[in-house]
Amino acid sequence: MRAAALTARLVIPAIWLGLIIAIDLIEAPLKFQAPGITIPLGLGIGRLVFTAMNIVEGVLALILIAAVVTTRQIRPAWTLLATIAGLLIVKVTVVRPLLNARTDAVLAGTAEAGSSVHIIYIALDAALFCVLAAFTWVQARALVAPTAAASATNTVTGSRRR
Repeated sequence: MRAAALTARLVIPAIWLGLIIAIDLIEAPLKFQAPGITIPLGLGIGRLVFTAMNIVEGVLALILIAAVVTTRQIRPAWTLLATIAGLLIVKVTVVRPLLNARTDAVLAGTAEAGSSVHIIYIALDAALFCVLAAFTWVQARALVAPTAAASATNTVTGSRRR
C-alpha cells in the first residue's frame, strides 16, 4: 500500500498536468478553429469537456490527498497540496458557475461570447499548472533523495548491495 501511495504522489500530478495541457492548451483553442463550429456549438462542447475535466480533477485530487495523508511528507508538500485543493475548489465552486451562467446567456442570445470570467478560469488553471509542477518536483526529489542518500552511505562505508 505504501509503495502505491508513493507512486501516486508522483504519477497523479503528472497525469493532471497532462490533462491541463491536453484540454486547456490543445482542445479548447482548436475547437473554435474546426470547420462548421459555431459559437453556441463550441460553447456546448466546451461545457461538456470542462465539466468532465473538473470531475476527473476532483477524483485526482482525492487520490492525491489520500496518497499524501498515508505517507510521510515535508512541509512544502503539504503547502502545495493545500494550494492545489484551494485552487480547484475556487475554480469549480466559484468560477465554473459564473461561466455556466455566461454560457447560458450566450446560448439564449442575451449576451455576446467572451468574458473576463474566462480569463479568471485560465489564470486559475495556469496557477494550478505551476503548483502541480512544483508539487511533482518536490515529490520527485523526495523519492530520489532517500536512494541517493543510501548510495552515498554505501559508497562511504564501502558496503555493497547484492
